Amino acid sequence: MTIGDAVSAWLGAGALLAAVLPRVVAGRPLSLPLVFLAAGIGVYLLPLPLPEVDPVADRLVTEHVTEIVVIIALMGAGLALNRPVGLRRWGTTWRLLGITMPLTVGVTALTAWWLLDWPPAAALLLAAVLAPTDPVLASEVRVGEPTEDPHDEDEVRFSLTSEAGLNDGLAFPLTYAALALVAAAGRGWSADWIGEWAAKDLVLKSVIGVVSGLVVGRLLGWLFFWTRWPVLRLSEHREGFVALGATFLSYGVTELVGGYGFLAVFVTACALRSAERAHGFHNVLHDFVEQIERLFTAAVLFLLGAFVARGGLAALTWQGAVTAVLLLVVIRPWAGWVGLLGGRPDRRERRVIAAYGIRGIGSLYYLAYALGHHDFPVPAEELWAVVAFTVLASVVLHGVTAGPVVGRLDRLRDGAENGRKSGAEAA
Repeated sequence: MTIGDAVSAWLGAGALLAAVLPRVVAGRPLSLPLVFLAAGIGVYLLPLPLPEVDPVADRLVTEHVTEIVVIIALMGAGLALNRPVGLRRWGTTWRLLGITMPLTVGVTALTAWWLLDWPPAAALLLAAVLAPTDPVLASEVRVGEPTEDPHDEDEVRFSLTSEAGLNDGLAFPLTYAALALVAAAGRGWSADWIGEWAAKDLVLKSVIGVVSGLVVGRLLGWLFFWTRWPVLRLSEHREGFVALGATFLSYGVTELVGGYGFLAVFVTACALRSAERAHGFHNVLHDFVEQIERLFTAAVLFLLGAFVARGGLAALTWQGAVTAVLLLVVIRPWAGWVGLLGGRPDRRERRVIAAYGIRGIGSLYYLAYALGHHDFPVPAEELWAVVAFTVLASVVLHGVTAGPVVGRLDRLRDGAENGRKSGAEAA
């Protein structure tokens, strides 16, 4: 038996499991990512001729694989959202991005600087790469398939899905801030980089990303739904793979013109939905993207488990583990609660939204990207150990609890709604 034979067998088994497991784990305190993460750990503890998994040595491969997963997930998230974009309609999302995200990053960086005794640039890098959230890793807290009703999604699922769609792109300026700081000051601190970073990496590239995503999305919306030539009106042919064409076109064009491709992909997906919101072709696109996303996510989580099984956490210190736990159970929930004060969600919804800032594949991508652009004054193995442990802990904690917590919230919401209807009928 060769390594290639073993890899082929596991790829086939993994693809079949990715199709079967969602129905097996439905309604249980378990998630598909958790199963594949555990499978990766279990398989790589066996004496089998499997290839080594080392994101430090194979940084470029890690970067590109996770990059693909993230942009596919962003397209799926944007296509699933039923609520039209607006200041009030997306009010919870703007609070999570404008208040919760900066608070989370700032406190996480201070925690890493104080508890881990890391230099400012390394502490900021850790906070930046852990900024993106990823509801893909707990499907109960994300919006399902597209529907015709823009109100057919609760505030919890909508806000966590839309937050993840946008903060995956907005984490790029934070990563560039860490790169600028380490280039300017090494192990120390300097403020000389802030002006150029704010103008170029924070504002200019974000604006280009949004504008490019809108342009591509509206052009594709016209092509899919409104062009006079039926042969070019792709919505009539119902071929789901064109979602991948839209994804990579938006991403590639935006990166070529100097913008944030992640941001553009999500904006493109939202623009496509708005072109003809109730059309069934959105379900075709979303279903295809979701299947590809599920396969890639399963593969990446399996490989993360393999990395853990082969000693990937050997460089993890107790301070690093405490930092990860603090982020998941204290920092994000507190920052989420503060950001949502006075907002649209009620008390129960606010608690759930604040607690489920799930860390996932986006964090792996940003770390691989940053380490490919500059050396940081902390060993790469230690950075990978802290980030991998954070994702591992998040997959376990959120994957196990999301189903029961969101299910209870749904029952309470349905009970309150039925009570209101009964009261209205009695009146």
